[in-house]
Amino acid sequence: MKTYKIALLPGDGIGRDVTAAAWAVLEKAAQSNGFSLDATSYPWSCDYYLENGSMMPGDGIETLRSFDAILLGAIGWPRKVPDSVSLHGLLLPIRKAFVQYANIRPHRLLPGVQGPLRADGFDILCIRENTEGEYSGAGGRVHQGTDNEVAVETSIFTRNGVERILRFGFEQARARSGKLASVTKSNAQKYSMVFWDEITQRLSAEYPDVEVTSYHIDAMAARMVMAPDSLDVVVASNLFGDILTDLGAAIQGGLGFAASANINPDRSAPSMFEPVHGSAPDIADLGIANPIAAIWSGAMMLEHLGETAAAAKVMAAIETTTARGIGAIPGKDKTDAITASVLSALG
Repeated sequence: MKTYKIALLPGDGIGRDVTAAAWAVLEKAAQSNGFSLDATSYPWSCDYYLENGSMMPGDGIETLRSFDAILLGAIGWPRKVPDSVSLHGLLLPIRKAFVQYANIRPHRLLPGVQGPLRADGFDILCIRENTEGEYSGAGGRVHQGTDNEVAVETSIFTRNGVERILRFGFEQARARSGKLASVTKSNAQKYSMVFWDEITQRLSAEYPDVEVTSYHIDAMAARMVMAPDSLDVVVASNLFGDILTDLGAAIQGGLGFAASANINPDRSAPSMFEPVHGSAPDIADLGIANPIAAIWSGAMMLEHLGETAAAAKVMAAIETTTARGIGAIPGKDKTDAITASVLSALG
């Protein structure tokens, strides 16, 4: 029996509850599909930071390197630790160290889920650059606390970084409907975004079977609301992809349905899978967090590991659950009830 080593990072707030729910589903899927999952859980979180002065130990990256994949719940608790500390202390270092440059976020309505739009036939796959761009962390502040204080945040776009995420997007579009939307703001950002557009145009010659359209970020935001069914694969920079995928979560019914994968495409290091919703401190420990995004992220993990049949069964169980009206309305059902329904649907 094949065994996969999985690092669990439940993290903060509702991350603990949804990770436990996802893990219960994944273990059952593994047992019924002839493989096993071997989990090691780590307490790295904002509470860990308050006790130890860091979001993870100094050897945290090397500890994670030996795993086949990482399943993360949520990181962040602003009242305890500034988001800028928690993000740069855990999530971004993992993404960068393991070259998880492709952030994948699917956006479609599950059966029984009512979105806020009149449209319901959309199926959008957002591909977000995940290791550089606007979240590179380059910059600084001088003359702090004075009237002359200056803050500089530098976006870094490398040819290698832009080309590889665009190529990844082209490949995804080729495997789906053959339509790719590339998102920039090149009319205002005449260096980095024009650079992105130029590379998009050059690569399009290598993919004559893919119809590529370039959009400005503001026009794309409007299109996702007005005509989401006109979109298939959308590729964007770190910041633009981050914003668009929260919009994508909104049109698919809410953050409780938004799954994501941080992928290392050449598999030289583990990839990481996490729901988009964050730690939601306001509902932490109430037992009402929707675990569907975490379970969906787990299905993406199984697919990445090559267990496509098990992944498909988990997704079918999610869809059966929401079609029954369980977990389909934000705040209606308890975490345990939704989890139990998915487990039952797995058979």
